[in-house]
Amino acid sequence: MKRNLFLSKSQYIRGMQCHKSLYLYKHHKELRDEVSAAQQAIFSSGTDVGVLAQKLFPGGIEVPFDGLSIAEQVEMTQREIAQGAKTIYEASFEYDGLFVKVDILHRGKTGWELYEVKSSTKVKEVNYNDIALQYYVLAGVGIKLHKACLVHINNRYVRNGAIQVRKLFTIRDLTDDVVAMQDEVSDNLVEMRSMLGEDEPKIDIGKHCSDPYGCDFCGHCWKHVPADSVFTLRGRGIDKFACYQHGLIAFADLPLDELNKSQRFQVEMHLKQGENINPEGLKGFLNSLWYPLCHFDFETFMSPVPLYDGTRPYQQVTFQYSLHIQREEGGPVEHYEYLAEPNVDPRPDLIKGMLGEIPEDACVLTYNMSFEKTRLKELIEAFPEDAAGLSRIHDNVMDLIVPFRKRYAYRWQQRGSNSIKQVLPAFVPELSYADLEISDGGMAMEAYHIMCAEKDPVKLRELRANLLQYCELDTAAMVRLHKCLAEMADSSTEK
Repeated sequence: MKRNLFLSKSQYIRGMQCHKSLYLYKHHKELRDEVSAAQQAIFSSGTDVGVLAQKLFPGGIEVPFDGLSIAEQVEMTQREIAQGAKTIYEASFEYDGLFVKVDILHRGKTGWELYEVKSSTKVKEVNYNDIALQYYVLAGVGIKLHKACLVHINNRYVRNGAIQVRKLFTIRDLTDDVVAMQDEVSDNLVEMRSMLGEDEPKIDIGKHCSDPYGCDFCGHCWKHVPADSVFTLRGRGIDKFACYQHGLIAFADLPLDELNKSQRFQVEMHLKQGENINPEGLKGFLNSLWYPLCHFDFETFMSPVPLYDGTRPYQQVTFQYSLHIQREEGGPVEHYEYLAEPNVDPRPDLIKGMLGEIPEDACVLTYNMSFEKTRLKELIEAFPEDAAGLSRIHDNVMDLIVPFRKRYAYRWQQRGSNSIKQVLPAFVPELSYADLEISDGGMAMEAYHIMCAEKDPVKLRELRANLLQYCELDTAAMVRLHKCLAEMADSSTEK
């Protein structure tokens, strides 16, 4: 079979999402986007989950991917089956120009059982296509499966001591469904291979570009869409793809009467490159704050496998904070910070730092307070001995996003967003996240995971310095934005 018609499992799944994506992958791989830090973190966590799931069926033989050709992996798998192996991890099979690796192949009491492991917390539609292809290939080489199952994370599991793999994972039997899909798999393969032998398919952009996965050819396929287009409208409202299909792409082309209030505001402000300042609204917000004024921000990490007692899969665990305190109006601003050491539960020392540094009667100013308040509630629940102090902090939390969300202060450069990453350059252009090694929460989360695995002290110091710099900018930005709001409110009084 021609090389371009040979398909792996991941390529088949790509083709099920979009034929053009598969075509570009096979013929023009150089057009792919770079993998982001957040995406890399997802890939890494999936690998960790797969290794842990092997403990559901301990004592198996692994067929490695690295260092062996496809033919050698297939040969090793067949040899282990012939020698009576009960469980094979990453069992490898080739049939009809298709190559699949089965996460766990187990010989049960009634025959062979296939287990596909995912780090998600539920069964998704794409999982059926994944397992159906594996079933097709194994049936083709004469392996009769009595079970075809999905193993996914049980997000209700709470760690207490060593990980209990049978409680961490949920096993869903999808055998009947994937058997019923076998004719569909065959038809899909015929269509994909026919497509790959022809010219690039003329498939326009659409919702399939991000469902079920973000496509890594978006940079290529979306290059004709201007930076400010119907797709940059914030929130729900007008059907963006319907506008696109009718040629209504640029802001100047959009029917204003069909936009909701928020989106119309965004478009009109952008077209005239204007701003909207409501001095009375700003004064009302600023008067709701008090001193000492603490600008505060958490950083968190998530893990599909809970790392510490009392935590659940994908729970947001606080590992860092930045704190800028102004004890009186017009007074100096002091900075405090905490960043956990790797591989220890960060929460006890983090709580100790907060309670020691945030004055009891302080106004705790956050940006989009629901995040910090939810984390504080979780800390109160997990550490009842500190509930009184944490509750005082929780009850004194105020939200700097309010004047921007209510449009008391808006500039067109925000592009409809209230995110601090968009608001800051609009009002304080000399401050920017652009030059930081870590510039968003996803990168901070990935940096923490890397820090927990890193052994080189030089690299550890560098990671810590980058994390501290990023988190400090979050609260330094809040200090500057608060000052900017005060200046805008005062200037209206002077006039």
